[in-house]
Amino acid sequence: MRDRLCEALRDREAEIADRWVRLQLEQAVLSTDMSEQEVREEADLLISALAAGLAGDVPVERLVTSRNDLRRAVIELSLRRARAGASPTATSLAVLSLKEALLTAVQHTTRDSAELFSAAILINRLLDAAGVLSFETYVEGREELIQRQSRQLLEVSTPVVRLWRHVLAVPLIGTLDTARTQVVMESLLQAIEDNEAQVAIIDITGVPAVDTAVAQHLMHTVNAVRLMGADCVISGIRPPIAQTIAQLGIDLSTILTRATLADALAAAVRLTDQPAVDTGARAPADRPVTA
Repeated sequence: MRDRLCEALRDREAEIADRWVRLQLEQAVLSTDMSEQEVREEADLLISALAAGLAGDVPVERLVTSRNDLRRAVIELSLRRARAGASPTATSLAVLSLKEALLTAVQHTTRDSAELFSAAILINRLLDAAGVLSFETYVEGREELIQRQSRQLLEVSTPVVRLWRHVLAVPLIGTLDTARTQVVMESLLQAIEDNEAQVAIIDITGVPAVDTAVAQHLMHTVNAVRLMGADCVISGIRPPIAQTIAQLGIDLSTILTRATLADALAAAVRLTDQPAVDTGARAPADRPVTA
């Protein structure tokens, strides 16, 4: 039956492609703005790859995943339809509708019910794998897009602002997790290098709560800033947050903190005004403030 199916694909390639395109249009599984000509080009490419794959000796179960040309044809079909707005279900159904077109072609070569049953099993095993691959490709493409968009949103939501000469600030709003901390750290360190900053202010006025995890993320960022040779000031320490930090026993004694961004900017300006050779203790007003 494999040889018979391969013969049908070779001798009736155009007929199978036409039948498959009509089935997709009749069953309304496209759900995209793709033209009939574009769908026909997809059909020709996939059917040609199927015929070449069946002519080899790779088991049918592994044909779609082992044959590079066939695998690439299914993946490109899925990605093209995803970009055109098709759902993963619609794309998989479109691939699976090729079963009927292939079985119809086989019926022109034999009327024996046992042979037709064997052909149906063979076609199902072949195209079920293609349908699964098209669905997986769509999902993986979507996940990659979502991750890229999430990264872009994180970068937009954590801007680095130049407040004063050699003074930068990062106003944080919302929850601070590991992924966001990494983006903050990368953006801030790059800005310190680009602006030759001496002080970086991390403002947490917009952070709803500070727990052990958030404090740990802040400490990592502060340490990275110090490795760049800059001082770090944390502002936005409101009374509820100060009380929470005290209750949790979080030690911020080594970090300069201020209640407001204005106070932090004033402290940063004093820090940048200090002579570079001054290695003595800071003025009392610039001492780290603990909760």
